[in-house]
Amino acid sequence: MVLSIFSAEPGGREIVIISVFDAPREHVFRAYTDPNLIPQWWGLEEHTTTVDTMDVRPGGVWRLVSRDSNGNEFAFKGVISLRSAPRSGLSERLNSKASQSCVAETATFEEHDGKTTVTATAVFQTVEDRDGMLQSEWSEGRPRLWIDLPNYCRN
Repeated sequence: MVLSIFSAEPGGREIVIISVFDAPREHVFRAYTDPNLIPQWWGLEEHTTTVDTMDVRPGGVWRLVSRDSNGNEFAFKGVISLRSAPRSGLSERLNSKASQSCVAETATFEEHDGKTTVTATAVFQTVEDRDGMLQSEWSEGRPRLWIDLPNYCRN
């Protein structure tokens, strides 16, 4: 089970999700960055995800494609700007279907007593971009991705 807190202050540009996993930091980080594991937990429940590229190093490029049951594709891509594995990562992401806006995303992985707290922060260019994301399917589907992720953090 995962404990998650979702925060999006009115009028702000950020979305913050804090989740606590019952697993060591290295396992959570691996599940978060391993191209073989990401499709098992990332995205909306009714979508399938393919990892086209996942180069987890400074300057590395990543690209994921999520497909819905109608065959519509939603691509997400970015560049890893900073990484101190397995403590933190910073990535710029470009969404393919929405506003084409750039989102600065960070994730930190802090371990205490064998449990890992992941703080994921997305900073949008505008309040309107952030609010558009909150009004999309993402707002309902995003928390679901954490349901399966713990299964891939145990090994």
